[in-house]
Amino acid sequence: MILVGFTLKGRITHEKFDSDKWKNWTESETEWSLRWDMMNSLRNNYELNGMTKNQILELLGEPESKAENEFGYYLGYSKRGINTGRLTIKFENNKVTDFSVWDG
Repeated sequence: MILVGFTLKGRITHEKFDSDKWKNWTESETEWSLRWDMMNSLRNNYELNGMTKNQILELLGEPESKAENEFGYYLGYSKRGINTGRLTIKFENNKVTDFSVWDG
C-alpha cells in the first residue's frame, strides 16, 4: 500500500477547478500543467454530459479547436515525461454526449 502511494505521488493532483483560471490560462513555465491539474476536480464536480454548447463556453471559455459537433481544449503538460493532454467534448443536438481526456 505504501509503495503504491509513493508511485502515485506527484501524478494525482488536487487542484480545484476554477473557471476563471481555466479560461485565462496561458502556458508558462510556472503553470505548464494548470488545466491538467484541474481535470479531476472538473470531472468530479461538474456534470458535463447534457450541458449545452453555451454552458460549456461559459464554464471553459473558447476552445482551442472547434468543429460543429466537437470542442477541443489543450490541457498542457500531463507530468508524464513530455506528454501533453487534451480534453475533447462531443455534442449532439447542441448537448454534450461524451467527453474524453487524452494524454500523449
